[in-house]
Amino acid sequence: MIDKKKVACIIPARLKSTRFPKKMLCMLNHKPLLQWVWESAKSVSLFDEVAFAVDAEETAQLISGFGGKYFMTSESCPSGTDRLAELLEKKAIDADIWVNWQGDEPFISEPMIHDLLQSCGKEESDLWTLKKRITKSEEVTSPQFAKIVCDHSGFAMYFSRSAIPFYRDVSDFKQQVYFKHVGLYAYTREALRKISTLQPCPIETAEQLEQLRFLYNNLRIRVHETDYEVFGIDLPEHLAKAEAHMEKLSPRALS
Repeated sequence: MIDKKKVACIIPARLKSTRFPKKMLCMLNHKPLLQWVWESAKSVSLFDEVAFAVDAEETAQLISGFGGKYFMTSESCPSGTDRLAELLEKKAIDADIWVNWQGDEPFISEPMIHDLLQSCGKEESDLWTLKKRITKSEEVTSPQFAKIVCDHSGFAMYFSRSAIPFYRDVSDFKQQVYFKHVGLYAYTREALRKISTLQPCPIETAEQLEQLRFLYNNLRIRVHETDYEVFGIDLPEHLAKAEAHMEKLSPRALS
């Protein structure tokens, strides 16, 4: 709870991933991927409730096996945000702030959540997300990384897979400042309810970034800077990278 606001962490776990079929059932270092996520989320002191939003009985059975909590959601939900909105509409969970923690991201930590939620006690934002300073020039030009520009108060102005801002007169990368979007979100109850009624917009379709739908419809996105970034497992080869990353962590993380 933050400033008397109840905080729920919902972990969307869609089974039918196109790039990595049934990745939500995969094992990571001899333990289910979703169990790593569950244990990390449960360790965050700011959360009043943690639960999965799933769309398949196979996933539900796996979660039950390690003692996790889950709610069934529709297979037709196009995004994790829509699964949160469905739980809100069903009144399955009551919360003032809803955190969207993707089921393929086992390395999110409590300091990262603190970065995300540091201003959620104020009534100035509809949702919150994170940005991280880009230090590798190849990430600026890669469409894999969404870039972000903010106004002077830290609110998002635009997200793009292209390099933004464009430095017309500065060619030295060391003199350029870019931020990439870190895909972790928190929503107010009211924002999540509004988002559930919105249709895709032209800029969202062009960039394939759902957060542009929020901006297009005048939702205020407060962006906080973080030194951390998510490590999503999108492809089978990412499992080996994740296990290598775990070896760098403390021995307790591998238990």
